[in-house]
Formats: sequence, C-alpha cells, structure tokens
Amino acid sequence: MILSLSTVRKLIKQGLDSLALAFAVAAAAGMIGIVAIIVTSVILRKFANSPLHITEEVVGLLLSVSLFLGLPAVTLKAKHVRVALLTSMIKGKLNDGLQFLALVVGIGFFAWLIVESIPWFEFAHRLNLKTETSRILLYPWMAVLPVSLILTCTILIARLLGIIDRGENDETEISSALTRSTDGDA
Repeated sequence: MILSLSTVRKLIKQGLDSLALAFAVAAAAGMIGIVAIIVTSVILRKFANSPLHITEEVVGLLLSVSLFLGLPAVTLKAKHVRVALLTSMIKGKLNDGLQFLALVVGIGFFAWLIVESIPWFEFAHRLNLKTETSRILLYPWMAVLPVSLILTCTILIARLLGIIDRGENDETEISSALTRSTDGDA
C-alpha cells in the first residue's frame, strides 16, 4: 500500500499535533503539581510547623520540566513571543524570505541545543547525579530537555517543509486585535 504525499503530510501533522498536545498536558500537570506541593508545604508549615523538605527542589525541577514540555505546543501553534514590528511592515517575497530565514535560524539554534544537551544528560546518567537535599535522581528530569528540543526542532523542520502552516496569519490577527482595542479606547 503506497500512501500519497498529502496523506503522509497529514499523518506527520497529526503525529506532531498529538505529541505536542501530550507534552502540553504533561506541562500542565507539572504546573498543577507545583501548586499542590507549595500549598501542602504552606499548610504543613502553618499547622504542623514542619514544611515539606523537598519543596524547593521538586518545584524547581517541575518548573524546568514544565517549561520545556510546553515549548513544542507553543512552537506548533506559533504562540511564542515574537517581534512582529518588522514582519508586519514587510510584505510579499521579502516577508517570505524573512520567515524562511527565521525558520532556518530556529532549526540551527535547536539543533545546537540538542547537540549540547545530550552529553549533559549522559553525564548526569553516568554519574547517577542526585539533588542535594532530597536525593532525587536528576537524569530522568534532564531527559526531558533533549526530547522536547528534538520535538520542537522537528516542528520547525515540518514548518519549513510546508507540512504545517508557518503561522503567518497569527501576526495579522494580533495586529487587527490591537487595532480594534486601540480604536475602542479613542
């Protein structure tokens, strides 16, 4: 059975969507975990005069992991922070070239981070590194970084190849929303 190019593109897009959504759900669970741990620690400090000794370390780990788990979904939906001043002023082929250049730079940046993060993870795994106070193994938490970066880079590559939209319409939506809000204030 031979799949058509459009079917392959659709499958890749669905796969990236599903993976990014799963990562985003895990990021949201991490943020909920942060709130739960902090609330528990505050309650224990107030009523038992004994806060959780793992609060700072686990919250720090969860925050770091949640940020990187959310990165693929933000990249896929093109909802990241960006400066639209230049791209909103440039139209046509020049804008397309700028979008292409931005994707190439993004891919290069994430590829470089992936190359740097893998030895960092391997070092932690080889030495069985643990947190200082609660002795939590670090390498499972550190594994999130290269995996998240690989997914984010894959999303950028799929965007460059036209498998998923480049998110150019978001800038016009933002511009029109800003125009509507400023017109209402006048």
